[in-house]
Amino acid sequence: MILPKRLGLTLVVLVPLILLVAAPLLSILGQTLGSAAWSDVLVSRLSRNLTWEPLGNTMILGLGTAIGSLLIGGFFAWLVVMTDVPLARTLGVLATLPFMIPSFATALAWSSLFRNSRTGGSTGMLAGLGFDSPDWLAWGLLPTLFVLIAQYYALVFTVVAAALASLNGDAVEAAEMSGAPRRRILLGIVLPMVTPALLAGASLAFAAAVSNFAAPALMGLPVRMQTLSTRLFGMIEIGQAERGYVLAILLILVSAALLGVGNRLLVGRRSFATISGKGARRHRMKLGRARWPLCCTALAICFVTTLGPILLLVAASLAPQGSALFSDWTLQFWTGAADPDFARGQAGIFRNPQIVKALVITLGLGVAVAVAAVILGVLAALVLTGPRIRVLTETVNQLSFLPMLLPGIAFGAAFIVLYGAGFGPVPGLYGTPLLLGLALTAASLPFAVQTGRATVAQIAGDIDEAARMTGASFQRRLVAITLPLASRGLIAGALLVFVNVVGDLAIVALLYTPDTPVLSVLSYRYASDGFQQFANAITVVILAISVAATALAQLLKGRRP
Repeated sequence: MILPKRLGLTLVVLVPLILLVAAPLLSILGQTLGSAAWSDVLVSRLSRNLTWEPLGNTMILGLGTAIGSLLIGGFFAWLVVMTDVPLARTLGVLATLPFMIPSFATALAWSSLFRNSRTGGSTGMLAGLGFDSPDWLAWGLLPTLFVLIAQYYALVFTVVAAALASLNGDAVEAAEMSGAPRRRILLGIVLPMVTPALLAGASLAFAAAVSNFAAPALMGLPVRMQTLSTRLFGMIEIGQAERGYVLAILLILVSAALLGVGNRLLVGRRSFATISGKGARRHRMKLGRARWPLCCTALAICFVTTLGPILLLVAASLAPQGSALFSDWTLQFWTGAADPDFARGQAGIFRNPQIVKALVITLGLGVAVAVAAVILGVLAALVLTGPRIRVLTETVNQLSFLPMLLPGIAFGAAFIVLYGAGFGPVPGLYGTPLLLGLALTAASLPFAVQTGRATVAQIAGDIDEAARMTGASFQRRLVAITLPLASRGLIAGALLVFVNVVGDLAIVALLYTPDTPVLSVLSYRYASDGFQQFANAITVVILAISVAATALAQLLKGRRP
């Protein structure tokens, strides 16, 4: 019988999903029930400073990021997919680059350029040129908003470009033939037809921004600008864990509420349908004399948000003085021996045992999480693409997607509650690589499952059916048929999970200990302590690893078996 085997596979997937997703969330809620932390956070004399001001900053950043990402990402999607702009393919690749750049990298690049003397230590390049940046430009909401938009407009671009690519060009061509101006076509035809993608992209950008920890921590804390994520981190770090858990729940609710609103706006809106049974034909709008100006505008945006920050980071990791980034370069911060007259006696990053250990742990975590997430993702994909068992299959579907709605900093707090101190026969895992691996695997599940579903769906069902009729067991079919045929797509998915793990700061910020250092946290710690060059050098290493893994993943995705 198929049903008992299907039930067994579903349970095999459901149990780790419960342990990795449902149980940590329920535990963090249980820790706050009946606690005075709720009144402290919401209605006490401390609540304004503790909750409401950080919540206001969080909403400003979330809404600002959603709007900015929508404008820039939508512009790129329209330009690349709908027009005859030059270098369209190059622009499409450049518009996706921010995915591989952690937000703390862009924040460090901004600091290298605009850092003023407010926090002491070295200043940025502009200060060296005689322009001491005002606080509102060096720190706070404005630079944090820039950093978040620079990272998340790529998310909107990906969603909207996919929608525009499936748009039937007949309506646009008919409007052009009737003499309608380009502006009227864009606002009256194209924009309404891709409204679902615009709402989805804006919702995802908002959720990602409100949960971001790195950018507001690096750009906001020097001027005491707090968000829910940074306040949560601070509460747990100073021992006020219950207040931190309440803030984690509030952060989850804020993120989920906006995504829910976006979904509600799309329910039942059949007027947005753009794909029918008729063949779709793409139509590119003629830009005329605006082709090159628009192309140059897009290239300038890519340079300011992506290529420029990378160049600044490389220069800042080689320059002895932050105020003179392009002179007297040295490898001291990379390979130099400890010198009491240089950088307060700090050895270069490749001579620092703690950083070398962090590199090994980070790479090991990336590989282990990628393998674990992809294995669980494939099994979940097999459950979701085969015969369904009502409640159980839907539970697998919901739990595998749920981590996408959860802010990383809140997810890290949930794992501390459940697995940090241990319970029953389960030992405490706080301070071990295993806890880091479990939390990162749980956070990577949505991407791993979606990659698994897309890859498994490409395998014709009659292949598996023929093997089953010959008596091959499920394990045999999985190892001999499914995995080999899906290997290229799964490896590409694993590499992208690896990239996310290497650059993650939000989840590991709370789970990090001196015994389990990781590169992203060390970069943040060095930056916070004023060792900007070392922070920049570590971040360049993270970028190099991320770019190499992403390029390999794209190569594997582009090749056909």
